[in-house]
This record gives sequence, C-alpha cells and structure tokens, in this order.
Amino acid sequence: MTNFIPIFPLSLVVYPHEDLNLHIFEPKYKQLIKECYDQKKLFGMPVVINEKMQELGTLLEIKEITKEYENGEMDIKTKGTKVFRVLEVIPAVPEKLYSGAIVNYPPNHEHGKRLLMEKVLSGIRELHKLLRVEKPLKKTEDELWSYDVAHKVGLTLEEEYELLGLMNELQRQEYLKRHLQKVLPVVAEMETLKEKIKMNGHFKNISGFNIS
Repeated sequence: MTNFIPIFPLSLVVYPHEDLNLHIFEPKYKQLIKECYDQKKLFGMPVVINEKMQELGTLLEIKEITKEYENGEMDIKTKGTKVFRVLEVIPAVPEKLYSGAIVNYPPNHEHGKRLLMEKVLSGIRELHKLLRVEKPLKKTEDELWSYDVAHKVGLTLEEEYELLGLMNELQRQEYLKRHLQKVLPVVAEMETLKEKIKMNGHFKNISGFNIS
C-alpha cells in the first residue's frame, strides 16, 4: 500500500509498539499534531542522521494530548505502529506549515524464536549488571521481542536505524545477540580496569615469589 502522510522528522528511532512522549513547540508541528489528533490520522517520523533525513521511519498514532499550554505547545503520548519507506518527499503541503511524504510499508515478519530471544535477554541482564543500571521492562520476559528491548542494549543511532531496516524478527534477534556478544567483553574489561585503578595506592596483600 502507498499513501501520503504528514511527517515529523527527528534524530530518533521509534519502533513499532513503542510508546513515545513528546513536547511539541514548533508552529508547523503544533499544526500537524492538532490536525492529526482531531481527524484521528497517523503521522510519520522519518529518522534524521547527521542532519540528513533517511528513507525509513515509523508511523505514529497519537494516543492523547496530555497537556495544552497557552502558547499552543503540547505534551503528547504516541505509539509506534509500523515501519514505512519514503518514496517521495513533499516539502510544501498546500495550505499547511508542515511537510509530507508518499510512503509504502515493507512487509514485516514479527515472529521470531523464543530460545534466541532468551539469549538476547540473558545478554541484556549481564550488560545491565556490569553497568550497574536498572532499566525495568513493562512486559514479562516471555512477551518480549526485539522492538521491546532495542533501546536497552546501548546501540548508536546508526545501529538503531539498521535494526529498524530489518524486516524479519529473526534477523533483529540475531543483530541484538551479536551486538551484545561484541560489547559485553569490552564492558567487562572496562570494569576490571576501573577496579585496578581504584586499587592503585592501596596496601596490597600479595604473596612474594619464592626463588629456588
């Protein structure tokens, strides 16, 4: 399916099913959000990397306008629905402040392997333990898939975009697993290094080497 959507480009990757809260303050996006909310329409968020709009983005549904300010600014709650590909950008939409795009929606296979996902989750637990961070998950582990944890493994914006472009859950699971296999030894080594630095200057209890 191909259709026109209003667009709100941001240097941010949003995944399908992900909740995203936004503060809207620019006039063109205040108009876009107000119209989409009143008309129950979705809008697109293409990803911007290095000040260049990429061809992929996520279609967002406005769940609610949480707060409206006197100057027209808004706090809104949105939810990602599906990935789109930009076919043509419409820089100036007639009688609108915002831009739009002609897009299509690549087929997205969202069924992966539970065993592979368990390996990903095990890696995430180990990473968070090493980093001493707590990132609670809103779902039980048997409900979690790649989109639910993609922001919790320390991907760069470019890597998050790469993941967005994978249209098969098995590929996404494998991508996250390999990323964790790559970063976990590095983080573990950093933790060891930090402990060595902390010990510098302390009295050391080390057995001497016997020369026979």
